This record gives sequence, C-alpha cells and structure tokens, in this order.
Amino acid sequence: MRVAVYQLNKELAKSEAILIDEGKDLSTANAKLYEEVLNTETEWESLQEVVGTLAVDGHPLYRGDPHHLCDVIVMDNHAYFSGWMGYSEVNFDESQAMKQDNLLKVVYVEPNKPAKEAEILPDLEHLQQAVGGLIECVYNGDGTIIICNDEAKLIGMEGNRRLGGGSVIAGPFFVVGDAGEDFRSLTDTETQKYLQRFQEPEQISRQEVQADTGFVFYSF
Repeated sequence: MRVAVYQLNKELAKSEAILIDEGKDLSTANAKLYEEVLNTETEWESLQEVVGTLAVDGHPLYRGDPHHLCDVIVMDNHAYFSGWMGYSEVNFDESQAMKQDNLLKVVYVEPNKPAKEAEILPDLEHLQQAVGGLIECVYNGDGTIIICNDEAKLIGMEGNRRLGGGSVIAGPFFVVGDAGEDFRSLTDTETQKYLQRFQEPEQISRQEVQADTGFVFYSF
C-alpha cells in the first residue's frame, strides 16, 4: 500500500495554529501549506498501523518531525487529518504540496522485498537512517554507488542481495549517483537498471552472510 505523510511547512507556523483551532470540523486541508515527508510503498494495512509504527519504530525513509497535530496521512488516495478529536478523512490535493528540492532520487532495496524508487535527503543523518547505521560506499564502476550499512554483518542484519564474486550485502541499502565528492540523483536510465537488477528478493542464509564477513569467531 502506498503511504504518504505531509506536515505543515515550518515557515508557515502561524497557519498551523489556525488549522489546529479548526481541526474539529476540518473537511479540506490546504495542501499548499504542507510539505511531503514520506511517500513510499509499505506493508502497513491500516491507519492505526501507520500511526503506531511511525510513533514507535519510525521509517528509514521518513524525513519529517515526530508526529503532531495537523499531520496529513494519505493511504491509497484517502487522506486523514490529525486533529484534536483524532483522525478524520479530508480532501487533500497532493499535487499542491511542497517537497524539498535537494532530495536524492535513489533505488532503495530491503531484505526480502522488491527494489523500489525512493527519495532521501543528502545529509549524513538521513543517509545513515536509510541503512540503519554507519554508511559504507561500494562503487559499481558505472557512475553509481551502493550505500549500505558498514556494520550490517557484524550486528546480525539479514542478508539482502548478492553481488559479483560471492560478496553479500546485509541490511537495507540504496543505489545513488556518484558526483565525485558528493552524491547525485540517479538518472532515469540508472534507476530502471537497478530496479530491474534488484527487483527479485534473494534468499540468503545467516551462514552465507557470516561467511562473507571476513572474520572467524571462536567460542571458548
């Protein structure tokens, strides 16, 4: 299911107070005041599950503030506004909402799931959030880079995909463009290439992941 989350733009805080006052009877949320902070395919099946999971576990691609009043959650084209009395369905034109202009377009890959197109903020905090820890760069030799968790195998993350030469990537990772000292968005051609490359999930045993760590652990 596609889930998108929108929050009021911080520069429009004055409007936030107005919306909260009107939250009880709101039928339309003005999308022009909002900024997209998540838009992705998920396995969540209900509004309660979305709200609960974001509050407790968050989401690796989430780029907003902790949940608060006036958030709008869109699930398969049904929009829900967070007011004083809980969530109520509202009219919300997503095409009018704002989006950060520095987002990186990437191909995001999680264990046991098909690859998907995603957007990530380029700062270190959000890059690390996307992979669940310290980042490591694996250069593909075609102007793109795989960003993965540097400690994934050591901390027991699940096997994700195999690369050439018997190497295994554990934990979530994403493919991004190489711009020298910085990262860049993938081109449309690169996006399609890696969506196809990592479309099918792979079954990788824990033993195979451990065998690729480069370390041998002994028990005494």
